[in-house]
Amino acid sequence: MDTNSTWSHKELAAQFARARTIKEQEETSSEQAKQVQHKNELRFKTSHGLLVAFLLWICSLHVCGIYFFTRGFLLTRLVLDNKSQCNEPPIDLPSGYKFGSPSRGCWHSKTFDKAVIIIVDALRYDFTVPFHGGDTEGPLHFHNALSVLYEFASQRPSNAFLLPFIADPPTATLQRLKGLTTGTLPTFVDLGSNFAGTAIEEDNLVAQLRDAGKNIVQLGDDTWASLFPGYFDLDLTRSYDSFNVWDLHTVDNGVTEHLFPLLHPSNSSKWDVIIGHYLGVDHAGHRYGPNHPAMAEKLQQIDGIIRRLVESVDESTVVVVLGDHGMDAKGDHGGESDDEIQAALWMFSKRALFGRASQTYQLPPQTAKERPIRQIDLVPTLALLLGIPIPFNNLGAPIEEAFIGASGDDWQNLALASHLAGAQIRRYQEEYAVARGFDPEATSVPQSLWGAAKEKWVSAARRSDKPSALVWKEAFGQFSSYQKETLAICRSLWASFDLVSMVQGILVLLGGIAVVVWSSRGLKGDVVELIPLLLGRILIGTLSGVAVGAIVRFTRLASATWLDVCLLGSTIGGLSGFTSAALVERGRITSPLPNNLWGWLAMGFTISQSVGFASNSYTIWEDTILLFFLSSFGLAAIISSLRQQEFTERVLGTYQSIIFVFLTRLASFSRLCREEQMPFCRSTYYASATSSTSAPWQLLIPFVVAILLPYIIKSYYKGTRSYEGSSVFWVGFAFRIGLLLSAVYWSLDAADDGDWLSINKDVLKTSRVYIAQIVLATAFAAGSTTFAWAKPCLNIVMTETTHPKRSTDAKAMDPGSGQSVTILGHANVHGSRYFLLVVNFLLGIILLQKPMGGGAIGILAWQILCLLEIIDCNNLSESAIGPVVLGLLGGFHFFKTGHQATLSAIQWESAFIPMRSIQYPWSPLLIVGNTFGAQILAALAVPLVALWKQPPRKRGLLGAVAVAATTHMLYHAVISISTTLWAYWLRRHLMLYRIFSPRFMTAAAVLLVVDLVIIILAVGGVRWNVLSVAEIFGYSV
Repeated sequence: MDTNSTWSHKELAAQFARARTIKEQEETSSEQAKQVQHKNELRFKTSHGLLVAFLLWICSLHVCGIYFFTRGFLLTRLVLDNKSQCNEPPIDLPSGYKFGSPSRGCWHSKTFDKAVIIIVDALRYDFTVPFHGGDTEGPLHFHNALSVLYEFASQRPSNAFLLPFIADPPTATLQRLKGLTTGTLPTFVDLGSNFAGTAIEEDNLVAQLRDAGKNIVQLGDDTWASLFPGYFDLDLTRSYDSFNVWDLHTVDNGVTEHLFPLLHPSNSSKWDVIIGHYLGVDHAGHRYGPNHPAMAEKLQQIDGIIRRLVESVDESTVVVVLGDHGMDAKGDHGGESDDEIQAALWMFSKRALFGRASQTYQLPPQTAKERPIRQIDLVPTLALLLGIPIPFNNLGAPIEEAFIGASGDDWQNLALASHLAGAQIRRYQEEYAVARGFDPEATSVPQSLWGAAKEKWVSAARRSDKPSALVWKEAFGQFSSYQKETLAICRSLWASFDLVSMVQGILVLLGGIAVVVWSSRGLKGDVVELIPLLLGRILIGTLSGVAVGAIVRFTRLASATWLDVCLLGSTIGGLSGFTSAALVERGRITSPLPNNLWGWLAMGFTISQSVGFASNSYTIWEDTILLFFLSSFGLAAIISSLRQQEFTERVLGTYQSIIFVFLTRLASFSRLCREEQMPFCRSTYYASATSSTSAPWQLLIPFVVAILLPYIIKSYYKGTRSYEGSSVFWVGFAFRIGLLLSAVYWSLDAADDGDWLSINKDVLKTSRVYIAQIVLATAFAAGSTTFAWAKPCLNIVMTETTHPKRSTDAKAMDPGSGQSVTILGHANVHGSRYFLLVVNFLLGIILLQKPMGGGAIGILAWQILCLLEIIDCNNLSESAIGPVVLGLLGGFHFFKTGHQATLSAIQWESAFIPMRSIQYPWSPLLIVGNTFGAQILAALAVPLVALWKQPPRKRGLLGAVAVAATTHMLYHAVISISTTLWAYWLRRHLMLYRIFSPRFMTAAAVLLVVDLVIIILAVGGVRWNVLSVAEIFGYSV
């Protein structure tokens, strides 16, 4: 018994030893597995970081190329520092007149001591004249609401006149104020600073008034404060935020509140010039459009203010009421359409000083096409009336009605005023020609006209008898011809492009395209494997280029700035380094040309679209062209799907292709027509072609989207049994609630616009702001957190079975105990999780669109899912067609969300959806989200081309994402370079600034936005996605 007992103990010891050995082996194996997992994770993170760095370098090429081209293309004007002096008139003044005294008048006898200048922002000329029929059957809301200007000009012509006041495009407020104070033509490059104005340094009316000892008070738009810092009386000036287009009353009420106390006789010594800038009309246009009761209300308010104003001023004060620009049929501005440039000018004096040169001119013009004057003409007019020098850079001419006299026959005074303005223009022209080095022959025609005008003036002045009015009238005609011809010459010669800089930009952009072509389509194998070599050579080349550029600049071999030289040097050096790395791996270089029909189709879409931008009609109708391309792709997808061998893929692919075509046609019903498309286009985006608000029936669209879109997304998840985990809560609840809140937001907005509810407007605005903030917080704060930390959309189900069922939607395993372990969502583990990131941005972008635009974005999301299924059914994940079609979808829905490649189509009010005032950087980001929301969503979806329905441990997944991302970037880069090349080639085209330049700027902006979205959000999102999936399934080896 002892023996048996001993044996039993020995056996137990042996079994224990074996168990301990097995456990130690398992622990060792587990530790090794963890080390391998950590090593693979580190390798992935390193590869991902290097990929991001490489894509950032490509983005930097795009930035540099666009910078150099725009630097030479968007026109700049040489600003002369010369200042007109009171004691230095440009001509010999008539004998007996003592010049040089502001109290009497520097160059011309002063007519007025004071001035009240009222700017009614966006005061279109037809707002000021009675309705007389025309294109409409009856008067619109803006007709006959502001009658005081026409009434005074027609009933008291010696006291007031009203004329069309034509603005030079671009019709943005900042550029117009520069023209109205300097008398110079605007330059396109200034437009970018419209909401961040910089001080005017050149000679201007405000500076001349200050130098003459005038005390200037400014009320209203704070743009004046940024343009003329330190010029205004700090104690009396009141500036207000000018960018909040939702606020129709704060600025106007503020101006009125402080204007009339200043006009009281007891305060007359406190000011000499008052500048009041009303914004309510402009904001009403932006928010509602011109044909809206709110516009009539604002115009009636201005009418009452002006009536009260003319009663409050004395005889030594001139009143000027003007519009800085007009507005189009939707209430926007920025371009050069007739409605945008046709403003109004009204001048009033209690003394009978104004006149008409002809009895036929007694009544103001009925339309802006009759007797128009240019806005720059106000500069010499006000300068001479107030007795100050004409600003040195002025190109305007005196307004005839202001100098012809009450009887309309004082041609000598008008000729003198024209002589002074013409002489100052000539003085400026001579200085500018010397500074620019212009050929004297270029100005030979104006010089001959000046000589003839001067001769006519001298002969009249030397006559012993008093010259007749006809003589002075002829002299005036000569000076007027000189001014007009000089203005025309300046328009042509001033538009001088820096061709060298433009070519540099084009070459850099072409270099960037070459890099992207090689990275996406011209390389065998995985591009991620070569990135360490590429980045090393690029870094060496970039640093060498900067050093060479610094040496060139230091030795003065180039006259360019340090920034330009070093930037160009770094770009050339980086491209050289990339080329050397590519040559090292030249064995892996392959032809980038397509090898199948789908590739050729993608290439055909891209090239056809690019070539078409040479035509202005093609550019105008780009949305229709994109509709044709997308419909063609859908038809090709139907044919290809019908040819698939697998019944499931054949049916699914055909079904999704038909839906894709149907959705494309459905989205096409949302459109916002540009002026050049009329009358062959009918806008449906807003309630009417003259409105900026949604129709009541359009308010149903957000609710339909809130009901259907989550269900549609859920159905695609259900198709691969991926509606598990966080997707259930996020898609089924949070996303749906966010869409419903967005629908409520736009309903409250419409109720506020239409005064449907008897609720205080501040309460409505506060409610909307809070709702919008909740939606955006859900989309980007909570959504980003969910995406970053959520597990894959999986679920594990254990069932009793002897024969586990396998499918493409779930992974089934038999643990050997009669139980089947099924992993639901295994078939699309990467795609289902990554799409949550798209859903987050989808929610935020839908909120930022008007109701019709939100519907278009919802359709875009559905089309993206259709496209992904088409790609999977037809095995197109490695083809260029997926990223290219996503680019086409982004461009197509850019138009379907109420946008056009025009400045006036920017929906500035989107900056105030979740806020009451401008807040940086959020306000610009909101405008970007509204304007480029479709392209952002399409770019975010690009990784899904490589991720959708791919196995968890597929090899080369990051490389596939890189190829899809660079292909999408290539599409936008080609569009950008094509618009750049055509803008260069057509730089003297009549439609350059109306069509080609805005399209170039749109393409450049889209390219940069897409680059950043791809790099930061899309490729960045792939990192979180892969790390999450790898925690469960491990990394591919």
